[in-house]
Amino acid sequence: MATKLVPKIAISGGGPAGLTLGLLLHKSNIPFTIYELRQKPTKADLAKPSGMLDLHEESGLAALRECGLYNTFLTLTGECSEAQRVANIHGNIVYADEGELSERPEISRHALTNLLTEHLPPGSIKYGHKLLSVKPDTKELDFGPHGKSPFDLLIGADGAWSRARTALTDVMPHYTGTQSITVTIPAISSKYPHLSSLIGRGSFSALGLRHGVMAQRGPADSARIYTFLSITDEHFPSSSGLDKLDLKSAEERILTDANLLGSFGEPLKELFSASCAEESQGNPGLTTLPIKPLYTLPTNTTFPHNSHQDTAITLIGDAAHLMPPWAGEGVNLAMWDALLLSKAIVSAFEQSTGEPASFLSALDPLLQAFETEMFSRVHEKTEETEANGKMLFGEDGAMAFKRFFERAYGESRP
Repeated sequence: MATKLVPKIAISGGGPAGLTLGLLLHKSNIPFTIYELRQKPTKADLAKPSGMLDLHEESGLAALRECGLYNTFLTLTGECSEAQRVANIHGNIVYADEGELSERPEISRHALTNLLTEHLPPGSIKYGHKLLSVKPDTKELDFGPHGKSPFDLLIGADGAWSRARTALTDVMPHYTGTQSITVTIPAISSKYPHLSSLIGRGSFSALGLRHGVMAQRGPADSARIYTFLSITDEHFPSSSGLDKLDLKSAEERILTDANLLGSFGEPLKELFSASCAEESQGNPGLTTLPIKPLYTLPTNTTFPHNSHQDTAITLIGDAAHLMPPWAGEGVNLAMWDALLLSKAIVSAFEQSTGEPASFLSALDPLLQAFETEMFSRVHEKTEETEANGKMLFGEDGAMAFKRFFERAYGESRP
């Protein structure tokens, strides 16, 4: 008796979007394969400090509930409180709360990755697989030295520079006008108690002169320090010569240049300096300042619906709607995409015989409806993100952010 053919569902990218989608399909007994560029992380890798993600009720949290992981998730949220502190460029606190009115719990990126991954079936993620090209005519994904893999449905969850996206559109990310430096201070409470006291138990933002020094508490009593510099030149690290300086010299340049952090107060300069020193000690191979440009996809980016009768291709997460982090929507929109797309895929299986042609025929209108809804939903969040960016990185971002919280919480604050 011939074996029944089932659709080959490929998910390119093992970030929150791809992992969430895979887990939701697994819960409905729908087979899939996730292809992830990075090597499989070890337990030690996932135990290292990483950036924090605040999950929102209608999106990230809703997806975790659908995955059946919400209660487990809550046990992993104690590393960064929802408290907020806002300071001016001198380090003076102009606004503070204890997160008493926030409903956006924080989880480290590594903890979220581990939570999702450990509930996926063994072998469902192929690590070290870099997608080089998509060939719809031959229904193949090209992974270079790993060979070619067949597909019927490809979901591109492969981030900012998505290869899956190139099969649908030639639109590419563009520079946001912001350079970013991300470094980590481990064991900050014991090493730098005064800096720990400055940034508090949750998130900290020192803003002004169109720049910002921000911090988030994280695992192992760490603090992730983010420095954002508003600079029109996309290639600033090379054009300024920063990428030719050793780490200490680059740090001194940042802290003395009046167009960068030269006008910031000593507490914030010390926070930046301490984070560079700790990053250097923790990464002996790091010889230059880790400064990188931030990118975004153009506002109102869409991609044409793929109507090839033998295959289907769509995008979710940053591959579909990359945006800067000013509203904390990136991971939330990605998990929301995964939740809604999983419903479309499950519905198509239920409406079809389960074989590839029947499945793709049932999926086509559902996929088109999903994409239309996604574009509409993302447009609102894109506008919110852009507005927040203008607020945070104006001449007096601290007072603007203070007013933002006062408007948001109003008289509800105790």
